[in-house]
Amino acid sequence: MSAAIEVDAGSRTVRVSNPDKVYFPERGFTKRDVVEYFLSVGDGILGALRDRPTTLERWPGGVFEGAKLSTRQNNRGDAFYQKRVPKGAPPWVETATITFPSGRTADEVCPTELAVVAWAANLGTLTFHPWPVRRTDVDHPDQLRIDLDPQSGTDFTDAVRVAHEARALLRENDLDGFPKTSGGRGLHVYVPIEPRWDFVQARRAVIAFGRELARRMPDLVTVDWWKEERGERIFIDFNQMARDRTIASAYSVRPNPRATVSAPLRWDEIDDARPDDFDIMTMPARFAEVGDLHAAVNDTAYSIEVLLEMAARDERDHGLGDMPYPPDYPKMPGEPMRVQPSRARKVTSDNG
Repeated sequence: MSAAIEVDAGSRTVRVSNPDKVYFPERGFTKRDVVEYFLSVGDGILGALRDRPTTLERWPGGVFEGAKLSTRQNNRGDAFYQKRVPKGAPPWVETATITFPSGRTADEVCPTELAVVAWAANLGTLTFHPWPVRRTDVDHPDQLRIDLDPQSGTDFTDAVRVAHEARALLRENDLDGFPKTSGGRGLHVYVPIEPRWDFVQARRAVIAFGRELARRMPDLVTVDWWKEERGERIFIDFNQMARDRTIASAYSVRPNPRATVSAPLRWDEIDDARPDDFDIMTMPARFAEVGDLHAAVNDTAYSIEVLLEMAARDERDHGLGDMPYPPDYPKMPGEPMRVQPSRARKVTSDNG
């Protein structure tokens, strides 16, 4: 175990224990490398997290071969999601109280300064998962997050094709978005919105947006919740807009052997970009050159009335209502049955 060091993070000094612990064996990156990476993109990562309730994805043992993330079904993993502020957090680590779909509440870390990011990185946090809300109003999102998720048989280049059409659709409706790599195979597009609508309405807006994309690109886009129906298409994961569902923030590190990061992009860059271009070694130089390409996400706010009108037309003219929520959710008003189609057909056949 290496001796602890101290790093300057904004106006504070943060202690980093065992800084030489290897977090990414394939490339030899250490905990110190991760902490220094976050400090190098400080304005960017803090812009993505400031005043937002944030779940910490902690990998205290690093990203070694066979390491697994704990899930709701299996909590025996090597890494885990920290949804409540850790015990012993410094007094300057502020929190926000959020309510889960179950009705339970939690005090979640709410970053207000760069030292909080460094402190969380010392705990093994690689990926930050901020809610799309501010702590002053935790029930009304100020971002639509459009997740372009490649399914089997598709890849990042397919997500890019969809992203261009997504932007065209946004601009047709006097909206615009900000793209970033997911850090994996997909793309995310953030649309800053006025915090006037609740999670149900924001999710409904994304469903309507995804359905229109699927109509325009039926061979490449799907909003089908059940994997057996998606095919080789890009899935618009509308449930990422449900309460307590989050997306890796811009500048977060992803737990893969390359230590890639979620990188904000200009629209004219997405055709040539590749997820592996951006990691904890390459991103600092890029950030120094281009700055925070997502800074304007916090300076703009659109109305989603046009998307809600689109949702109303879908229901009125096509009979398209709500979609299934994630399995751990309570049954929601107007939600269809949470039964995958093949099972539903089997039940109908057996009863017939």
